[in-house]
Amino acid sequence: MASDVETQWRTGDATRESVLIVEDEFLVALDLETTVRDIGLDVVGVATDRKQALALAPQADIAFVDVNLADGATGPEIGQRLVDEFGVTVIFMTSNPAAVVGRVHGALGVLSKPATPSIVQNSLRHALDARRTEVETSETLVNRRNLKT
Repeated sequence: MASDVETQWRTGDATRESVLIVEDEFLVALDLETTVRDIGLDVVGVATDRKQALALAPQADIAFVDVNLADGATGPEIGQRLVDEFGVTVIFMTSNPAAVVGRVHGALGVLSKPATPSIVQNSLRHALDARRTEVETSETLVNRRNLKT
């Protein structure tokens, strides 16, 4: 997967974002980790189940989450908790997209496995843009409130 990755895309902002990989298939997780690192992002860890994912969640900004993990089909629940409790931008990666479409509110999207490095890279760019827009919107609202007082 990583052999096709364009490694030139790096920004100063991107290096501040950390990615959590929630995947129990070792080779898939390894390829995904390589792709994430190749574009200049940090990987906080690879989780194979709910317990590991939630333990790593406070360190993550973005997460790739599979549906079926070592402890069963816990991916949708993990994704929802990452969004709701930790403010993580979630992208599901699964061979069964129907298992999560419309079930997890606040998730950025769903990628079908296998996903090419360019698709993963584009998804990360989209996630970074979404996070940046969210921060800018929050800052604008705070500034407007401060002007009124």
